Amino acid sequence: MMKIFVSSDMEGTAGVVDWEQCRASGDRYAYFCELLQAEVNAAIEGAMAAGAGAFLVNDAHGAMANLRPDRLAGRARYLSGRHKPLYMMQGLDASFDGVFFVSYHGSMDGAASALSHTYNPRAIAGVRLNGVSAGESGINALVALGHGVPVVLITGDRATAEQAAPFCPGIGAAFVKDSVSRFAADSLHPEEAREVIAEAAREAVLRLPDAVPPAIELPATLTVRFRNADLAEMATWINRVERTDELTVRVTDDDPIRLYRTFVAVVLLTRGIAE
Repeated sequence: MMKIFVSSDMEGTAGVVDWEQCRASGDRYAYFCELLQAEVNAAIEGAMAAGAGAFLVNDAHGAMANLRPDRLAGRARYLSGRHKPLYMMQGLDASFDGVFFVSYHGSMDGAASALSHTYNPRAIAGVRLNGVSAGESGINALVALGHGVPVVLITGDRATAEQAAPFCPGIGAAFVKDSVSRFAADSLHPEEAREVIAEAAREAVLRLPDAVPPAIELPATLTVRFRNADLAEMATWINRVERTDELTVRVTDDDPIRLYRTFVAVVLLTRGIAE
């Protein structure tokens, strides 16, 4: 039975263009959670149509409790909650056949992408992986590489998919909106967005026999540029993280999962003083 790992964010959902739409404190949050849920389900249903039969959904946005487990398609397992050692990729292992990134977004240092950021918009200005600009998709692909599992689908806007492509060869994309700026996008109607996602997911599963793990040369180097010098200094408190200039640090490792875990530690530590 083919198994699919789904890492679900929220900012890439059709119609989402404002932080209040995807924060629990926002008046419209519940509505946009419903739209996210429908897109996650569309990805699962498309994968099922191509023969996939087992799913794990890692809720990876905010407090990581945005979905209704009783409404997940495919009787998917649901991994939710905070303080996961592998964060957005918790639960992935070598038993999975493919990875889906659903409702992902671009990075602030790339082309216009609605609500662009990289893990923490108050702290991180940009990340490069082996010298190439990397959003959350590229960074998260390190975990997929560590387990030898291909990343075969990403949903969101075009800029987000283009950022994933250098690290995930052959990745399929479902474009559900065109970003105009960081806070504006032209989105498909939710029903059409779900249809586009379902078809892209079906095609992604059909391509699995020829899919390959992420193409990231090891040892790999993550270079993180912060929004102020205090954050860069704090990041160096973590072993093997070295400063390259006032705002930038880097870390290199031949183990992609250990490299990812170091990055997560940097994110969580610097979050304490980000303003």
